[in-house]
Amino acid sequence: MALTPFRSRLIADVGVSMGDEGKGRLIPEVVRELQALSGRRDAVGTVLKVNGGANSGHTVAGLKLNLLPGGVAERDVPCLALGSGVVADPRKALWEAVPLERAGIPVLARLLIDERCMLSDVSHRILDLAWEDYRVRILGEEPRGSTGRGISPAYVDETAQLQMQFWEFLASREAFAQRLAARLDRAERTARHVCQVPADVWHGFFDRLTQAEQRANAGAIESGAFPAAEFDFTRFRGKEPWTFDRAAVTEAYWEAGRRLAACIGDVRERVLGDLAAERSVLGEFGQAFWLDKRLGFAPNVTASHTFTPEIFVSAGIPAQPVHVIGCCKAYDTKVGTHTFLTQMPDEHPLCRRLSRLEFGTSTGRQRMVGWCDLVEKADALRYGGYDDLVINKLDALSPHGDWKGGDLLLCTGYADASGKVHDGVPRDDALRRTLRPVYATLPGWSEDISGVRRFAELPREARRYVAFMAREIVRLAARGGSPTQVPNIRYVGVGPDPDQIIADVPATAELVAQA
Repeated sequence: MALTPFRSRLIADVGVSMGDEGKGRLIPEVVRELQALSGRRDAVGTVLKVNGGANSGHTVAGLKLNLLPGGVAERDVPCLALGSGVVADPRKALWEAVPLERAGIPVLARLLIDERCMLSDVSHRILDLAWEDYRVRILGEEPRGSTGRGISPAYVDETAQLQMQFWEFLASREAFAQRLAARLDRAERTARHVCQVPADVWHGFFDRLTQAEQRANAGAIESGAFPAAEFDFTRFRGKEPWTFDRAAVTEAYWEAGRRLAACIGDVRERVLGDLAAERSVLGEFGQAFWLDKRLGFAPNVTASHTFTPEIFVSAGIPAQPVHVIGCCKAYDTKVGTHTFLTQMPDEHPLCRRLSRLEFGTSTGRQRMVGWCDLVEKADALRYGGYDDLVINKLDALSPHGDWKGGDLLLCTGYADASGKVHDGVPRDDALRRTLRPVYATLPGWSEDISGVRRFAELPREARRYVAFMAREIVRLAARGGSPTQVPNIRYVGVGPDPDQIIADVPATAELVAQA
């Protein structure tokens, strides 16, 4: 059957859960679909990273990316853009781009960093660790589970009107050094006097960053793309406690920024030009609806806006029709200290099976695993809206290892202490934490479905699982009779490879009838 047409050339690729939904693997599929529909190799003019920084990891066509847009894998995409809503470390951009270039994948000639893209640096990473230390040691709270990539402190600079932006690499070195020195001074004083970081802990932060980046970039070191010293953060530590070596920081970041100078420009004009030339623009979002700094539940949120409206601000263009593709998994995962209402017991064999699959692209952190929460996905539809739904990792529910198959649970509501069932996510977090999930039970399937490419060839139980997800998301989103979008199930993912996609899913109305 034919896929539902895209209603706009501006397309948003968003998550509708808690992140890690496989948004990156969607990009090659959409690019190729648009090429087939238009007959144009340049059907997609730009893949735009909309928000976040190096904390929003994607695996695309086998490439693990944190900062660069997922369109890297598609050579026919002429522009890979970082919007003004992104916080970017220029050194990190090079750490990703140079090894890809050496592997024969062109990056820098296609990279466009908006002049207003915000600059993050080592001071933000140190502050990230300092605030986490403060949270645990001074306040006695649990760790927030930050990636340690400096994203939240970089956005704090924006809200404090102290941000630095990439256009500054096109101005004078002296002005850059002066602005960066003030930023380093603020970080030193904040860590020492507000976070009250002990001197030995401050010293250890630089060692932690070195170990993390040398481990994360082991492939680049082994290939000769960079020496190990490139990832040595101890060179940025000052001789005295609570200080940076300002000259070393300035030199490293000015050099990295100048190497990217040819990539700095106006994303607004690029996007408007693509749309005028009838080329599509694919906006790639980091994180997901429930991690939005305003929509989610602090402190377990990110520091940016993670849903559709941010595409207009980050791209710098007027609000206009946008086609939204919402991504989720066939089950749920979370990282950090989230209240996870549908979390599976650790001893459940499916939990053991899924836990071996679930590690963060950015950090390698183990994700918590839970049953599919349809209430969260329905609220993302009701309040955020999406035209398409992509369901990834359906194959992971097939029998494998400890998991021999059996019943599968899907959350269709939350019950409070009185027995009242809530069919939406409460905004009152104190109430939300007291709720327990209400589950529907569906039979699982016994077959390996990773080789299936047509919906009709899935086991009956797997087809019903997808149909039930569609029906309940629509029902819960339309509670009280309020009109809402009815999303098309555009793709079902049955494996990590680009071709492990089922694209002939019946219309949602037909699925609902089957459920």
